[in-house]
Amino acid sequence: MTLLETYEQNGVSPAIYSFGQEILAGLKDRFEKIDEMAELNQGKVLRAMQEARVDAACFAATTGYGYDDVGRERLEKVYAAVFGTEAALVRPQITCGTHALTVALSANLLPGDELLSPVGAPYDTLQEVIGIRPSPCSLAEYGVSYRQVDLLPDGSFDYAGIRAAIGPKTKLITIQRSKGYATRPSFSVPQIGELIAFCKGLKPDVLVMVDNCYGEFVEALEPSQVGADMTVGSLIKNPGGGLAPIGGYIVGTRACVERCAYRLSAPGLGQEVGANLGILPSFYQGLFLAPTVVAGALKGAVFAANCYERLGFRVIPGGAEDRHDIIQAVELGSEAGMRAFCRGIQAAAPVDSYVEPIPWAMPGYDDEVIMAAGAFVQGSSIELSADGPIRPPYAVYFQGGLTWYHAKLGILKSLQCMADAGLLPGMNRAQ
Repeated sequence: MTLLETYEQNGVSPAIYSFGQEILAGLKDRFEKIDEMAELNQGKVLRAMQEARVDAACFAATTGYGYDDVGRERLEKVYAAVFGTEAALVRPQITCGTHALTVALSANLLPGDELLSPVGAPYDTLQEVIGIRPSPCSLAEYGVSYRQVDLLPDGSFDYAGIRAAIGPKTKLITIQRSKGYATRPSFSVPQIGELIAFCKGLKPDVLVMVDNCYGEFVEALEPSQVGADMTVGSLIKNPGGGLAPIGGYIVGTRACVERCAYRLSAPGLGQEVGANLGILPSFYQGLFLAPTVVAGALKGAVFAANCYERLGFRVIPGGAEDRHDIIQAVELGSEAGMRAFCRGIQAAAPVDSYVEPIPWAMPGYDDEVIMAAGAFVQGSSIELSADGPIRPPYAVYFQGGLTWYHAKLGILKSLQCMADAGLLPGMNRAQ
């Protein structure tokens, strides 16, 4: 059987397959650089595991209080080494990225403090955490105020606005690395480092937290290595490697992480409690595989950008631009386009491939959201997925793919569904 026949069996026409192969022919150099970065980060993770003396005892299950959990303690040493920090909190009790960010913020902000975002509005789900959109138990309810400095029209930092915004009450600055449900650029680690240096130059004692979701192992350094006091993310995104079934991490200074541990468990208990419930092997092995899995997702994002850019759609980042996360935004211009794109991604999934994605009112979002996610782990966005809020400019956000080949199939299926619906301006209906 040929590759073309394999794709035809998976519902991709010869015309769409040939178009994809034409795009791929120009991506060899990009893919080689992605592989080099994966090799670099693989060595970093391996070295951290060896230095922490990971052994079979680390995989044993603990229950109840989880006292003296050697696997949990060594895993946190591994994360601290990988991210270049004093301490780490890596727990299955953290349910998602938003939860990890909430723990980090609420642990290090007190009534009367001010939180500042110098990169515009945070991701939708964090807005209720902060209290931008009123919600029970928000930071606003506990007396934490919020200030925001929007990015300049070109997506760069408004340094003059940031200088004016930082004041005596500013306790913590939050920087979202990825674009979220916006069409702004994602930020590189060097850019984040420059912003942190600027803010700390104005107020040396200010704390800086970076939302690192979707960015881990994309570059040689992480935000924690360029001045962030806390770097926060989800294990069902990049660092879980597709194997972690739940969990989140907070890495940073010992003082900040200690407060986070008290907030997650209870004052006086901190990191001493928290049973692993037998899922540490997936945490360790997922982290070990993460650089390679992220490389596959990056290739998929680059492929998607170049395919849709060639067909006349606006893509963020552009097909030739450097990558700082695994998310690829494509402005489709209509709800019909979003539905067709997501239908293709869902049809390429190993799980629930027969399901038709439809917009619905997801918790934490103002607009209805459409989501294609036929994943082994519910909500895992390191697995092949695509989603977006139903609002102008009707952008869909594609990410993930545990292997490059699965990501490729997903993009080709999205193109096929778009073509079948007559929504590809640069290509005739594919038969």
